[in-house]
Amino acid sequence: MGGRHEHSLPAGYFDDIYAANPDPWQFTSSAYERAKYDATLEALPRARYGRALEVGCSIGVFTRDLAERCAELVALDPAPAAIEAARERCAGLPHIRFALGAVPATWPPGRFDLIVLSEVLYFLDHADLSRLAGQVGHSLEPGGDCVLVHWLGETDYPLSGDEAVEGFIAASALTVLRRARTQEYRLDLLRAGHGPD
Repeated sequence: MGGRHEHSLPAGYFDDIYAANPDPWQFTSSAYERAKYDATLEALPRARYGRALEVGCSIGVFTRDLAERCAELVALDPAPAAIEAARERCAGLPHIRFALGAVPATWPPGRFDLIVLSEVLYFLDHADLSRLAGQVGHSLEPGGDCVLVHWLGETDYPLSGDEAVEGFIAASALTVLRRARTQEYRLDLLRAGHGPD
């Protein structure tokens, strides 16, 4: 596809987007986003998680919902404006820790029993996608869950939703537990094995 970015999108790409619109994907008002958030939470196999990571938290709309299911939540985003908005939206929830940075170059320390990758994988090229899959595999606790949620429409991102998800799954050592598709997005639930890394 001629209009596609060839390499992973740089942090400046997201800075420009948030400078033009503080809610560029209508997270606060979109029926699509609300339905997708509800489906994501419903897909989580456990009622509660000990330590979770949300990659690409944006302005924190889903972060607030996810935090209700977690004892501790690390929320990561490459855009300072998004992190600031997320901090405001999630004020009063001290078990959320926000981190600034873009994967795979930035990766929080420690291990998680849930990692959420929603609408982020297609911003990466194949090399960075493979690196990220390795990071997720090493950071998930045995039996931990990883949820992938990605839009299926046309974009100028390096990868399509299907290319990104299938590439991530192929590069990971995770087991696919569930796949679901709507006309607009796909949701994939993966799990880390119970054996040693």
